[in-house]
Amino acid sequence: MPTSVPPGSSFDHKRRRVATMDTPRQSIRQKRKKPLSQQLKRSSVPYFRLLLVWGVLLAGGLVLAGNLYHLQVVHSSTLLRRAQQQQTTYIRPFVPRRQVVDRNDNVLAIDRQVYTLYVHPRLFKNVLEAESVAKKVAAMLDRPTSDLVTLLTDGYNNDRNRGIRVASALSEEVADKLKKLKANGLDLVQESSRLYPQEKVAADVVGYVDRDHRGQAGVEYSQQKLLERSAESYKLRKDGKGVLLSDRVPENFVHRDETKLQLTIDTRLQRTTRIALREQMQKFNAKRGGVIVMDAHDGSILSLVAEPSYNPNEYFNFEPHAFRNWLLADLYEPGSTFKPINIAIALEEKVIKPDDVFPDPDVIKVGGWSIRNAEKEDNLALSITGILQHSSNVGMVQVMQRLKPDVYYNWLQKLGLGKTVGIDLPFEARGQLKNQAKFVSSPIEPATASFGQGFSLTPIQLVQLHAALANGGKLVTPHVVRGLIDNQGRLQQPNLPQPKAIFSPQTAQTVVKMLEAVVLEGSGKASQVPGYRIGGKTGTAQKANIGGRGYQRGAVITSFVGMLPIESPRYVVLAVVDEPKGIAYGSTVAAPIVKSVMESLISIERIPPSQPIPKE
Repeated sequence: MPTSVPPGSSFDHKRRRVATMDTPRQSIRQKRKKPLSQQLKRSSVPYFRLLLVWGVLLAGGLVLAGNLYHLQVVHSSTLLRRAQQQQTTYIRPFVPRRQVVDRNDNVLAIDRQVYTLYVHPRLFKNVLEAESVAKKVAAMLDRPTSDLVTLLTDGYNNDRNRGIRVASALSEEVADKLKKLKANGLDLVQESSRLYPQEKVAADVVGYVDRDHRGQAGVEYSQQKLLERSAESYKLRKDGKGVLLSDRVPENFVHRDETKLQLTIDTRLQRTTRIALREQMQKFNAKRGGVIVMDAHDGSILSLVAEPSYNPNEYFNFEPHAFRNWLLADLYEPGSTFKPINIAIALEEKVIKPDDVFPDPDVIKVGGWSIRNAEKEDNLALSITGILQHSSNVGMVQVMQRLKPDVYYNWLQKLGLGKTVGIDLPFEARGQLKNQAKFVSSPIEPATASFGQGFSLTPIQLVQLHAALANGGKLVTPHVVRGLIDNQGRLQQPNLPQPKAIFSPQTAQTVVKMLEAVVLEGSGKASQVPGYRIGGKTGTAQKANIGGRGYQRGAVITSFVGMLPIESPRYVVLAVVDEPKGIAYGSTVAAPIVKSVMESLISIERIPPSQPIPKE
């Protein structure tokens, strides 16, 4: 049972103290205790923060998802294409131009790797190093040491930031020597350059390319499409740093065909022809000259030489007019070398017969004009052969007067006068022929045309016309391109126009025999080659003024066109020399050139003699 504690006792006193001590703690607890709403408000703060964080994360996720959808779906094709562009590159490998070779496979033009040397003076440690490098480089380049020392030291002292171009077209041998110097400031840039091993020998035919590797003359220009090898572009992958992935490079990436462009030119004949031409030009102090050798059967040209010429390896050192092959690009009046063509026309029209005879006075009047022979001779009468032997202008006028002017004019058009021959070289000029109304109405026009004046053509066209006499009456197309030939020797020839028959074989053969008489007994004696039957015709024509009105006083163009062997004519050779000085005629200037060329041709082509060669 509970024990009652009397008031005032000591135990009671202790209980009071305990009660007194417990009272403040209870009051403190009661004091700290807050209302429920306030307690709930305080407890919701961390929950709100949690919701806020989750909300931000959710919103960010939604934005990210929207952006991914935008990238992966809406713009996926655009971004894929852009990525492929960044990871893919198209490379077209450098493919050198095709080689140009002659008919015997001798190289006339070829690409080679060369180097251009640049010097960066600011990379030298000091001026002494610049001077030392300059001396070493000068010795390797075979250049004056003082010039190179001045160039490099001045560049160093002026603190030039840009490189100085010191030399170009350096061979690999020289480049290797420069690399071994391991000198600061030397920079070798590899390039491709066109090399012409024969230099001037075939420049008139081959031409040259400029620094951009584009043809500017000769077959380098006219056959640009054949000389440029086709090279397709390859699609390659690259990594993030832009480095090509080697496992994606196709096996045939560096493959190229070995096809070459072969010409009909014979380099040996070309060289001897140029020597013979130069000698005569120097002897007669001539302005210019040219020689053409053509196969009359198919029109292939074995030699085409024009002087003055140039070195295609150093084309930049020559004037632009040197690049024009005047045998194709310039017109001239052929003079007496056209007389055999007129005789063929008259024979074909049957207005004359081979044994006809014509009077040969010193002068003949035509339409109030006096026409004279080049040389005064006491010939009372001449046969058709005699007219060619003595190159009688008066006789030719009488021959062509038997032909109606309109018929004669139609023949000149049929021969192609006023047109080009269509040779596969560039810049061929079109011949000039007066209009038909003027030619027919004025008697002097057919008269002057009878001895090769009053109209103009190119030397290459004259060769084409004489080839028609040599091959039995057909016009063939002159050409220098034989075709593309591969490393197996297979030849892909160009399509040439079919030969056009203009004279009958009988007419052509008759005129050829007359031309042999010109060489044996007439003005062409200087072209004779012992043991060989040769035909030909000389020409000494006045030179027309620029603009075509009148003729230059004392200026002539001498020429000789020959063919061999007469028993079966195959080759036609034309030599033309412009403005020779002294005793200058076709017989004295041009005929000896043709003789030298024919001697070389006989040796090269191994043409057997027509008759026993007399012993000296």
